[in-house]
Amino acid sequence: MTQAEDIAAVAAALRKNERFLVASHENPDGDALGSLLAMHLALTQLGKDSVMFLSGPERPLPAEYKFLSLAGILREPPTDHAERVLVAVDCAKEERLGPDPSVLELAPLTLDIDHHHDNTRFGDVNLIVADASSTGEILADLFELLNVEITPEIAEPLYTALVTDTGRFQYANTTPKALRLAADLIEAGADWHKVFQTVYETVQFAKLKLLARALERAEVHAGGRLVISCLLKEDFIAANATEPYAEGIIDYLRAVEGAVMAAFIREPPTAGSGPRHRVSLRSSVDEMDVSVIARKSNGGGHQQAAGFSSELPLDELKRFIVEEFERAASRREP
Repeated sequence: MTQAEDIAAVAAALRKNERFLVASHENPDGDALGSLLAMHLALTQLGKDSVMFLSGPERPLPAEYKFLSLAGILREPPTDHAERVLVAVDCAKEERLGPDPSVLELAPLTLDIDHHHDNTRFGDVNLIVADASSTGEILADLFELLNVEITPEIAEPLYTALVTDTGRFQYANTTPKALRLAADLIEAGADWHKVFQTVYETVQFAKLKLLARALERAEVHAGGRLVISCLLKEDFIAANATEPYAEGIIDYLRAVEGAVMAAFIREPPTAGSGPRHRVSLRSSVDEMDVSVIARKSNGGGHQQAAGFSSELPLDELKRFIVEEFERAASRREP
C-alpha cells in the first residue's frame, strides 16, 4: 500500500469504530506523550470512547511533561480492553507496549502509527512515515483528513511531540514541513513559551545531581569519537531520583567536541523494574546509523537516536558498544 492508502485506511478505521485504547511505549518521551494525548483528544472530539494507557505503574511520568493533561492515563489495561481498538502511537515494536501480551493479542483491531524506520509493522493497519520528524507530525496530517479541529488543547501536545523529537528544531529530522507545522500549531494556540520553559528550563535538583554524576563518569573512546557514561542504581538512590530524571542527559554527551556517537547506560533504580541495563545511543553524523547497533541487542530506533536493553555486566556492555562503534565507523570511512 502507498502512504496515501495507509493514512486513508487508518482514517477509515477511526471513523468506523467507536471504542479505542490509545497506547504508546514504556518510558515515554515527549513525542510518545504528546501523540498519546493528542490522539485521545481528537477521538474524543469525534465523539468516540477513548482511554489512554501506558505500561509501567511503578515508573512515574517525566516531570517535565506535567503541564500536559495526562492525569487520565491508565497504568494497567482496562478490564474491557479486548473490546477496544488499539491505537499504538510512536511505538516501533509490540514489546514496547509493555509486558502484558494481552494488550495486543486481545485487541479486535490494532492501528500502528509511527515514524521509526525500523517499525515491525505489528498492526493490522500500519501508518509508518519514516521521514516524518515525529509521530506528532503524522497525527497532524491524519487529523486534517478526519476534519479534526486543532484546538489549543490538541495543538499543545502536538507541538510538544514535534519540538522534543527534533531537539528544539536542531536535529537532522527538522524539515521545512516540521517548521511550517510548528508555526501552524502556535497559531492554533500552542503555548510554545510554556512548553520550552517547562520541558527545557525547569530542572529538578535531583536531575541536576544525576547530570553531575553522569558527566563525572563520562569516558572517551576511539580517539574521542565515542563518549560513554552511565548511572548506577546507587546514583539514583543518592539523588533521590527515579529513572525518568535521566531523560536528556545523553544530549550533553553527544555535544562533546569530536564525538561521533554517544552512549548512555542506566541501571534501573527499582528492583525488578526491568532489564539489568538500559542504553541510549545518539550519533551526530548522518552516516552513523546507531539503530543498527541497537538492533543487535533487540532494540531499535532512528538512524541518529536509538536504544536497547541488556543483561550484560557493565564492563561487557561497554566493550560491546566500543566494538560495535568501531565496526560501524570502519564501514563509513573511505
